Amino acid sequence: MKALNSFGFPVLRFNFRGTGLSLGEHDNGDGEIEDVRAALDWLDREFHLPIVFAGFSFGAAVGLRAACPDSRVRAAIGVGIPVVPAEGRSYGFDFLAACGKPKLFVSGDRDQFGPRARLEEVVASVPEPKKLVLIAAADHFFEGRLRELREAIEIWAKDVLAIKGF
Repeated sequence: MKALNSFGFPVLRFNFRGTGLSLGEHDNGDGEIEDVRAALDWLDREFHLPIVFAGFSFGAAVGLRAACPDSRVRAAIGVGIPVVPAEGRSYGFDFLAACGKPKLFVSGDRDQFGPRARLEEVVASVPEPKKLVLIAAADHFFEGRLRELREAIEIWAKDVLAIKGF
């Protein structure tokens, strides 16, 4: 959030249904895709600017599903994508094969839900442009490594924003 806001982008950070004070109940990813679509609609109505989507963990897994096919979204960031999710959850990433917009994937090299080999396999199946950044000694929540996470996003965004003419 802070990395993208540092470029002057308006940033919307929200809770999915059933989280915090939000209404509704958790819908195992299906309804949450609609939450992301509603957020993208709101951003478009309020600001009429190109959108860069960024999601963390579950938010990345479901948010990328909404963001990739949406023409208003010019680039996408998945942080801590759960390629090996917690027990009882399952996320597929085959849909990314059709996502031709610039993509950044950032994960900790000690992420318990994103083991390097599986993460590299998922990213390898995704079309260019794409970039995978592994943050040394970072776990799933980037504890003690948020500065490195922010820097990775800022470096990538400078290149992508210049290329895409944001």
